[in-house]
Amino acid sequence: MAKVLRLYLLNLYFYTCFLVLSAAVIPALTLFVACGAPFQSRRTTLKRFRRAITWYGRVVLAISSPFVTLRYQCPAQDDPGEPYIFVCNHRSASDAFVMGLLPHEVVQIVNTWPFRIPVLGVYARLAGYLNIRNLPHATFLEQASRLLNDGVSLIFFPEGTRSATGKMGSFHSAAFRLALATRACVVPLCICGNENTPPKGSPLLHPGQVTLRRLSPITWAEYRELTPISLKNRVWQLMERELARMESPA
Repeated sequence: MAKVLRLYLLNLYFYTCFLVLSAAVIPALTLFVACGAPFQSRRTTLKRFRRAITWYGRVVLAISSPFVTLRYQCPAQDDPGEPYIFVCNHRSASDAFVMGLLPHEVVQIVNTWPFRIPVLGVYARLAGYLNIRNLPHATFLEQASRLLNDGVSLIFFPEGTRSATGKMGSFHSAAFRLALATRACVVPLCICGNENTPPKGSPLLHPGQVTLRRLSPITWAEYRELTPISLKNRVWQLMERELARMESPA
């Protein structure tokens, strides 16, 4: 009983802070972007806007810190540089907020439902997030390629929907077709520990430790001879092995 009461109190704390801080932070960040817009290029304004969205994501992560521990792990070896096509597994509705740990200008490639979220859906559109369900392939390829050419990294959740079991589902091919068309580095992202923040079908966040691990980039030189399907399978296998390591007992 005490454990259940504590869970509800933690969620009461989180959602109260979420609503109060969102009511303050979103207008403040909007003003931050709007004040500079008349004096800078559209590209600079968009960069600033996407940075503001990342800051908002980090605020949301910060208010969960009393009961959710977050870790971002990145390899130390040489990096070929941005922009990247990030490929992430999908276990929770909180995955989009966890992406705020990444220190990059990013646009997320999403399904329709995030655009339906009040306020946040509008900001996702303004930031240039792409609805992969509603865009014809040629239009999607054109818009995504333009973002990469501008130095903006893209985040894909190629399973298409969050896993119901925790086991990674099969991937769709859009991210890998884009990679072969643009020669951008493909960077796998493995996220674990947030299956219950919140669980599927429930709004309740459960205490836990969430880890976002960035794997080594796969460069054009490494995948240029692959097909979209073989590249997709290679990335899936890399991520599956890494997730198994992350979840194995120490």
